[in-house]
Amino acid sequence: MNDLKAAVIGAGLAGSEAAWQLAKRGIRVRLVEMRPAVPSPAHHTAAFAELVCSNSFRGDRLSNAVGLLKEEMRRFDSLVMRWADQTRVPAGDALAVDREGFSAGITETLEHHPLVEIVREEADAIPEGPVIIATGPLTSEKMVSAIAQLPGLSTLNFYDAAAPIVYRESLDKSKMYRLSRYGRGDDYLNCPMTKEEYNRFVDELIAAETAEIHGFEEKNVFEGCMPIESMAKRGRMVPAFGPMKPVGLPDPKTGKEPFAVVQLRRDDFSETMYNIVGFQTRLKYPEQKRVFGLIPGLENASYARYGMMHRNTFLNSPGFLNERFEMISRPQCFFAGQMTGVEGYVESAASGLYAAMTLTAELKGEEVLTLPSFTAMGALGRYVATENRHFQPMNCTFGIIDPLPHVPGQKKIRDKRERYEAVSRRSLDWIAETLNL
Repeated sequence: MNDLKAAVIGAGLAGSEAAWQLAKRGIRVRLVEMRPAVPSPAHHTAAFAELVCSNSFRGDRLSNAVGLLKEEMRRFDSLVMRWADQTRVPAGDALAVDREGFSAGITETLEHHPLVEIVREEADAIPEGPVIIATGPLTSEKMVSAIAQLPGLSTLNFYDAAAPIVYRESLDKSKMYRLSRYGRGDDYLNCPMTKEEYNRFVDELIAAETAEIHGFEEKNVFEGCMPIESMAKRGRMVPAFGPMKPVGLPDPKTGKEPFAVVQLRRDDFSETMYNIVGFQTRLKYPEQKRVFGLIPGLENASYARYGMMHRNTFLNSPGFLNERFEMISRPQCFFAGQMTGVEGYVESAASGLYAAMTLTAELKGEEVLTLPSFTAMGALGRYVATENRHFQPMNCTFGIIDPLPHVPGQKKIRDKRERYEAVSRRSLDWIAETLNL
């Protein structure tokens, strides 16, 4: 009988992926998830890998760093990527999923795996023995206290925000048009705004009443999830150069790009709900309905979920974790997910995959693989482990992946897209040739 065992604390994206990777390699897993016994401020269900913010996994091309990361994960038989691909909904160049189908598939897969024992209770201490802690940015206070006692660690907080979701039947589609940016399909609903409409919207957005959050400071908001009202307060045109940019979205009625555009992305497979893209917010609920009602087509929108803001907890990982997400001072104790300082659904799952792969090798006495930093997964690990005075959560970008080396006598690739695709091919070729994946 197999006596190799490990615990995984937390069944979000990182924990679910870690549990799968351990179990598929023959390790018995005790997967501990506090929901539904103990709810979190942002989750709505007891399903594993619940997507609490957007339903988008972002770009899916090899000219995009997170697209490379996805493909690397597919090579390692990622459970998250398997169900993301199976529950995909149209979203142009992005990979977006039916959030309920996605979480249900992952939950059912783990519930039926013979090597996975699921325990529905709150973990208030770090267990002895091999463990991967993936309790996420909404880690309970008891677990935060336990983690804070670990040697060499300081915990940090920042704030994250989720965008509203509206029901499709409540939208006035006569004021919208279907188009993905740069003509790559028609997966988005676009709400065009004139200069006058935009300025009125920004005025009301800046003046709107926001919900008070204990300890909230603007400087503690992660840039990638900046509330739309915070953008507007930075400068009147900031939203128009951000989530409301009209570039590549000409209105078929005029043939020209409007002054600004609000995009809606399908949130479920049946197309009953749409996410307001990039509209993370901490406006009070009545204010959301009033101000967002100024967007053409959303005048009478009915909300499946209002936008919200919540505290996120992450570790000061450099000096505490190595590049494989393992505690430096306690071997076989790993952390995974957003709490390590990676930002994003795919990045979180990737860290769980990498941690589980490493832990499996250690338990079996096999050679531990350190992924090179010219791979996306290896680059994320290096970022988390590298000393940084201003350590902040990081998405996967080509900026953290090793650039292509200069070969004497060979011309540099000037085109950025071609260069990024070459970086991606280098990683995938190495995985194929070295790991036979």
